[in-house]
Amino acid sequence: MDTATIQLGVIKQHLIDPEICIRCNTCEATCPVNAITHDDRNYVVRADVCNGCMACISPCPTGSIDNWRTMPVARAYSIEEQLTWDELPAELTPEQLEAEGIASPDEVVIQAQAAAAPQPQSEPGEQVFNSAQYGATVPPWSAAHAYTNLFPPKSPTTATVVGNFNCTEAGYENQTHHIVLDFGSMPFPVLEGQSIAIIPPGTDANGKPHFARQYSIASPRNGERPGYNNVSLTVKRVLQDHQGNPVRGVASNYVCDLKVGDKVQVIGPFGTSFLMPNHPKSHIVMICTGTGSAPMRAMTEWRRRLRKSGKFESGKLLLFFGARTQQELPYFGPLQTLPKDFIDINFAFSRTAGQPKRYVQDAMRERAADLAALLKDGQTHFYVCGLKSMEEGVVLALRDVAVEAGLDWDTVGAALKREGRLHLETY
Repeated sequence: MDTATIQLGVIKQHLIDPEICIRCNTCEATCPVNAITHDDRNYVVRADVCNGCMACISPCPTGSIDNWRTMPVARAYSIEEQLTWDELPAELTPEQLEAEGIASPDEVVIQAQAAAAPQPQSEPGEQVFNSAQYGATVPPWSAAHAYTNLFPPKSPTTATVVGNFNCTEAGYENQTHHIVLDFGSMPFPVLEGQSIAIIPPGTDANGKPHFARQYSIASPRNGERPGYNNVSLTVKRVLQDHQGNPVRGVASNYVCDLKVGDKVQVIGPFGTSFLMPNHPKSHIVMICTGTGSAPMRAMTEWRRRLRKSGKFESGKLLLFFGARTQQELPYFGPLQTLPKDFIDINFAFSRTAGQPKRYVQDAMRERAADLAALLKDGQTHFYVCGLKSMEEGVVLALRDVAVEAGLDWDTVGAALKREGRLHLETY
């Protein structure tokens, strides 16, 4: 812990507001020192690890991450306390602070320095590779303006289910549903790459209302059906956790079981950076797994509609899509019928019987020459969406492609981040 902090005995403790947090995991995925953790209800910050670097502030879609409390170090809120909160505690009054021996706000430092922040595993003498540091928090320069937080958690809007299709082949347990929600006359402007959150009805085991769950929008800006005020989602029915133990996801099963005509409570939209470029010469490289295909479908369909209307005749689309098997592809199977000069599709299947496991980074390395050319082109934008476990492998593959092509990765990676051309949305 920082020496000055110990002498002063006070910090500006970083806290997350549980009332408006939508549990999107952006903060935990972004934090470079692993100061943020969570349980089934709350995301919390370790006071003894957070170093006040602010890396998590701008990516948060709701602003729940931007909260601080002046606290004596000895009384800093523990993560155990924070995990029980339904709302943030009030700031200590000047009288309470004075009673703790804190006479002036000028004595407050922003946060305790990390004493021993946990780091990813690496070989002895090898520098730790932090893939998240290359993710941009600014949108492409030509992206359309995104509207956000039109409907906050305390003031959701209502949408009507107008479609629910199981797009997984019959006989496969891992169902992925395509859900279409209509907002009627209520304005709900969205862009490709944004997300919404749905509030499951009922209460949890402690009798408290369920928190909203976030889903990426799978339809383009003018609607799942062009000209209609609707959006589509890609939702996988959760029947087991990451360790393979049986569990029934509250929100995913609620959404997958919705019937046409049902009403749902929606908040959002969210997201200001994972947006597609609009200038005609832009190239888009999409790398995704599973339901991470949702924003890629939205971008692809918007480009397809532009091309059909004669308004877009340039820019490449290159897709790397990973799934366990061919049968679990939620969307892109039918897109193989699209012309090669419109979209270049590369699949990677990790559970095909009799075949070695193949992941998206393997497919990327097979296309190293094409990716190298795109990395050299300042008009190229990269989008990564899917499970957090894929992120490092994908960014390492991009680094290796760059190095093998004679490019300096530090320079390339910094430019991708600075110019809003590499976006990571993993969970």
